[in-house]
Amino acid sequence: MTDSADSPSFRLAYVPGVTPAKWARIWAERLPDTRLVLLQSSPADADGLLREGAADAAFVRLPVDRAVFSAIPLYTETTVVVVPRDHVITAAEEITLDDLADEVVLHPLDDVIGWERPPGEPAFERPATTEDAIELVAANIGVLVVPQSLARLHHRRDLTYRTLVDAPQSEVALSWPQDATTDLVEDFIGIVRGRTVNSTRGRAQETPAAEQKKDERRKPQPGGAPRRSTAAVARGRSGGAKNSGGAKGAGGAKGAGSRRGTGGGKPRRRS
Repeated sequence: MTDSADSPSFRLAYVPGVTPAKWARIWAERLPDTRLVLLQSSPADADGLLREGAADAAFVRLPVDRAVFSAIPLYTETTVVVVPRDHVITAAEEITLDDLADEVVLHPLDDVIGWERPPGEPAFERPATTEDAIELVAANIGVLVVPQSLARLHHRRDLTYRTLVDAPQSEVALSWPQDATTDLVEDFIGIVRGRTVNSTRGRAQETPAAEQKKDERRKPQPGGAPRRSTAAVARGRSGGAKNSGGAKGAGGAKGAGSRRGTGGGKPRRRS
């Protein structure tokens, strides 16, 4: 389905674990005339949606091909291990990779951690998806290491998870094709970065009235003489009054003393 020119839309893909609801709500408030189309995608397919122009932008997990895509990192997720509720690992709140040394660690084909070498003992075969791996954990076949958002997405009552403190982490980013940075992409970047509704792509714009005011303040005063500030004028007046008063006071005291010395007392009698 193609949107007509009278009904523009912005197509946003997102991978499992990412929840775009907050940004979608802000988009609806700020751009009510442009429909936001949400496209759920697997991690492997998100790249293709952007390359083929089927999506304008996407929430993906890094890394991406920086020669083709721009990306703004948003947050880094905590890595956890999913286990049955009665597993011995649940005795601790946090564990390390060494604690998995004797465990069968499932490594699905859509894994997003990006291991150089997964911890623990490898399973007989790799599950096709994370969802399949969750089923195997529930069947006590092994344990699964995933970003925390995926553990929550695939929550089951018979499973739980614990934080892996020294494991690699998954970073979520907003990505789009470098050669397709449209105005709508810029608008969405502003929303994701938390810019206010009054900002214009991060650059505050002054109104013509504000610019005119600035120009008027820069203009020289009539007559060519620079205009003195109110504070400078006040200092000048204060200084003049002080000097004038000091001279007057000194002169007055001197004159009074002279009069008292000549005619203010009784004449001395001659012997």
